[in-house]
Amino acid sequence: MIKKIVIYFICLLPWFLSNLIKVDYNYLSKIKTPFFTPPKYFYAISWTIIYILIAYTIYKIIVSYKWKEIPKSYKITLLINYLCNESFILVFFLLKNNFLGFLSCILTLITTLFLYEETSLLYNKKKYYLIPYILLSSFATILSLSIYLLNT
Repeated sequence: MIKKIVIYFICLLPWFLSNLIKVDYNYLSKIKTPFFTPPKYFYAISWTIIYILIAYTIYKIIVSYKWKEIPKSYKITLLINYLCNESFILVFFLLKNNFLGFLSCILTLITTLFLYEETSLLYNKKKYYLIPYILLSSFATILSLSIYLLNT
């Protein structure tokens, strides 16, 4: 039981690493944002839930297969998705670059769709846990594009 908990937290921990970097989260309040921009607490709650769901799908695949049995395509897709997702905080809040923030969002959305497909091939029932990630990534992409266009 403890081994499973440790494995799950190993799957969950990387998704929160970018939060350790000191960035200006007030940047969002300093720029023009569209009327549908949610309040700050929305991001903390929604992304925490998303990261828990992503980690759960990864965990279920890891405990269901031997590492060598997991296709390379899944591992690469997961890594690229992770890097795209984590890059947003760096490029948007640290570099304060709205265009790169939008690019990060769209790449995250695209790789999330690929991750959904890869997950469905390995553990079809668990792919549904990624639907909120697809929805939130879609919303983030629209919001990020709107922010970019409002501030150009």
